[in-house]
Amino acid sequence: MKKFTNKYMKWGLTALIVLILAICFVCLIFKGDRIWNGFNTVLRIAMPVIDGLIIAFIATPVLNWIEVKIIYPLCGKAHINVKAMKIKKRIRAGSLLITFLVIGTVIYGFFAIVIPQLITSIQSIITRFPTYINNLISLTEKLLADNPEVEKYIEDMLAAYSKDLDNFLDNNVLPTLNSLIRSASVGMIGVLKALYNFVIGLIISLYILSGKEKFISQAKKICYALFERHTANQVIRACRFANKTFIGFLGGKIVDSAIIGVLCFAGTSLLKMPYPVLISVIVGVTNIIPFFGPYIGAIPSAMLILMTEPKKCIPFIIFILALQQLDGNVIGPKILGESTGLSGFWVIFSITLFGGLWGIAGMVVGVPLFAVFYAGVKYIVNKSLKKKTLSTLTDDYEKLKYISVEKEYIQMEETEMLNNSQAETAQESTGTKNEE
Repeated sequence: MKKFTNKYMKWGLTALIVLILAICFVCLIFKGDRIWNGFNTVLRIAMPVIDGLIIAFIATPVLNWIEVKIIYPLCGKAHINVKAMKIKKRIRAGSLLITFLVIGTVIYGFFAIVIPQLITSIQSIITRFPTYINNLISLTEKLLADNPEVEKYIEDMLAAYSKDLDNFLDNNVLPTLNSLIRSASVGMIGVLKALYNFVIGLIISLYILSGKEKFISQAKKICYALFERHTANQVIRACRFANKTFIGFLGGKIVDSAIIGVLCFAGTSLLKMPYPVLISVIVGVTNIIPFFGPYIGAIPSAMLILMTEPKKCIPFIIFILALQQLDGNVIGPKILGESTGLSGFWVIFSITLFGGLWGIAGMVVGVPLFAVFYAGVKYIVNKSLKKKTLSTLTDDYEKLKYISVEKEYIQMEETEMLNNSQAETAQESTGTKNEE
């Protein structure tokens, strides 16, 4: 009777879940705007808590390192009982103080050194901007004078599109100036709100970090209460993997970008490039974005050098290419290692996907986020293959023709693969001719 009841309970629970998912899907289709607006409202209200979680997540490795490498060894040498609850609380309070002092000192030192240089560079660019424009115009005129065909083509193109440009400026650009001014005022309010959220988030992060072990214990307790033991173990293992992936990738990428910024400053200073600090900050910050970051930072920097000192633009591009090769082949692999386990295609795919969804933030977190998803799919696929007593090695399926009843892997011969390839090519050419 008990088995009978459990059987129908599972069926009823499954039917209920399917019904709830169907209702959610219908609501998402017909009332998607309201749901999205409600989600944005909840997100905006919870932003201080989200900021606190992000700050705590970033500060956790520093806090753990200070406690494990500095505080606890010193307490051991002083014969202090670190297992006592009062001593643990004092150690945690001291470690939190040191952690935020270290992080605050690093941030303050960076801004104290870099910000004055950036302000000076930006002021110089604003002051000399007409000169830079004249340099660019004279360079363009010289290039066009040496290439009369290109000059004629550009003149014709400008003549053809000049009216469209005037209409665009009159009808689109000028009417939006008032809205731009309003947007600037709204932006100032947004900055103040972001600062308020950051301060509240900083306070919340202190509470999270002071009791992080208790929060983790409560999460595990809930996990084992909701799921079976085997499933709960898998969920906890997946959370550990996600935490390791995010910490390893983001932390390593920040260190890697800092090294690239310093090397860029050293190189641009030796080559006597204009605005070395500004260019190094642009290159270093954009380097946090995988794959596309170096190009995003190099393009505006090259344009700035082209307007300032055109002769140094080509040497700068060569230097940046050499620096990125050093980063991609030596520095990056040494620091990041196999933190994601993704191939180049999936890295580009994840950056493009999450960058389109969340902008710059998506481009930064897209790779580790997709790495966690990729690992989950890989685990499910391998688990299913193991249940069917099939191989989980990808190489076994590369030249696979079929799997026999005895589960033998029948591989295709090289000649057979070549013939199949030629047959497919012939079919494609025949289809093309038929279409013509």
